[in-house]
Amino acid sequence: MKVCRNSKDTALEMIANDPQMRAITERYSVAVTEEVMEVINPGDPHDPVARQYMPSVEELKTTPRELADPIGDEAHSPVKGIVHRYPDRVLLKPVHVCSVYCRFCFRREKVGPGSEALSQPELEAALDYIRTTPAIWEVIFSGGDPLVLSPRRLTMIMQELNNIPHVKVIRFHTRVPIADPTRVTPELVAALASEKAVYVVVHCNHANELSDKVRAATQLLIKAGIPLLSQSVLLRGVNDKPETLEKLFRTLVEMRIKPYYLHHPDLAPGTSHFRLPVAEGQTLVKSLQGKVSGIALPKYMLDIPGGHGKVPLMEAGYYEDEAVTDYKGRTHDYPEE
Repeated sequence: MKVCRNSKDTALEMIANDPQMRAITERYSVAVTEEVMEVINPGDPHDPVARQYMPSVEELKTTPRELADPIGDEAHSPVKGIVHRYPDRVLLKPVHVCSVYCRFCFRREKVGPGSEALSQPELEAALDYIRTTPAIWEVIFSGGDPLVLSPRRLTMIMQELNNIPHVKVIRFHTRVPIADPTRVTPELVAALASEKAVYVVVHCNHANELSDKVRAATQLLIKAGIPLLSQSVLLRGVNDKPETLEKLFRTLVEMRIKPYYLHHPDLAPGTSHFRLPVAEGQTLVKSLQGKVSGIALPKYMLDIPGGHGKVPLMEAGYYEDEAVTDYKGRTHDYPEE
């Protein structure tokens, strides 16, 4: 059973005593931090934070369209730990564990306790790929969650990237400041220091997640001069109401975090209960136009299955009649479920 022991005993007992829950945890990892549990309302069976992290019997349903690798990482991985989908940027995935495991994660088949971190030789091979590919302008740390790495390990990797002249921008995608904020220490923040441009993109889906501890963690990063952006996923039963999205985006901006992307849910196995039709998502996002400041409006994005890249769903020419056109002008079927 892949259940992290940093969640409350009552939640663990619920999982352990339910055969259906055990079936889920045998396939997908479960971890919930104390900080997440503190913002969950135990009296609300539809709590939007709990829905993101606590397993549900709905995960046992897999639809024909769902894919183990829904955004096509493997097709664009020239060496272990690298995904090179776009010419000028790469993902660097040094670790495959997280502080928490989102129930809608597009890498849910590949992350969790026991998953491999890159060995030192594998990390060197990944860094060598970056060194010998001059087109790489930006390196994006992903995973797993890169901020679960120790400050010492992060410092070492950052030093290597700092010595690569053609790398100009370094970006971190992370849940840690939101779901495991006490991990954001002065030592961790110092490890991210660079003469290059460093950005941190935090993953947050509901304003209830933005506790005082989260605010303190994000302020440590901001006061260090690191710009913060956010990415969210549009999720049925979590944030699929205009007023919920509005509160989330306004609160983030008030915290000096720029809403960057609002993702349409990926076709990960066992996640159909989170997905809503693209047209419904477009209507939700359109309803915010004019009501919310432009700096509080993220782009609504779809990551095309198969590794064809992201496209903005609110811009003409990308999605029409259940077909999506990628950034290279190729068209792909994307039928609604």
